[in-house]
Amino acid sequence: MQESPTSPAAAPPPSQDPPDIAALSFEEALAELEAIVKALESGQGRLEESIEAYERGAALRRHCERKLAEAEQKVQAIVEGPSGPALRDVE
Repeated sequence: MQESPTSPAAAPPPSQDPPDIAALSFEEALAELEAIVKALESGQGRLEESIEAYERGAALRRHCERKLAEAEQKVQAIVEGPSGPALRDVE
């Protein structure tokens, strides 16, 4: 059996999500990622479909991580703001 070569242009680079993923909110992306994980864990489906789902899941994970980092930066700006509440004082 001969394997086809993997094309580097087939998947977007890690820093760039497909437009449909980039448009998702954190909650939407997380829900889709959870559905993909559940489907992969079930072991159902063909190998090629599972690989595609895994690739999409990886892109969704990166998207969620970026959204969380953005939210963390916003919270940090509030914490460090001149008149904003100092949440660290509460800890």
